[in-house]
Amino acid sequence: MSKNEGINVKQSNIEEETSRFKIKPAGTGKDEESRESGITELPLEPRRRAFPIWLRLVAIVFFSAFALVAGAMIGYGIVGDGNVFDVFKVGTWQHIVDIINKGT
Repeated sequence: MSKNEGINVKQSNIEEETSRFKIKPAGTGKDEESRESGITELPLEPRRRAFPIWLRLVAIVFFSAFALVAGAMIGYGIVGDGNVFDVFKVGTWQHIVDIINKGT
């Protein structure tokens, strides 16, 4: 087998693989020929998502903010033996910043 014969074999394999797909507009039914020949239809219309991407991003931001607030409340109120709602006071955070800056 020469070098060119190997290329021809690869090219014919690619043609066989791509010939299985027949592009048809989405929503058209399969006919008998395409079922029998094994031709797969590729949809041309974009997929309509039940949960749009922009809504996913909004949900991620919302749940991340919720997790941050809940974590601060649990960490300060329950683990730190403070009042849970003291997390929302500016004085609490000023005290934390003062402790951090005092050490440097």
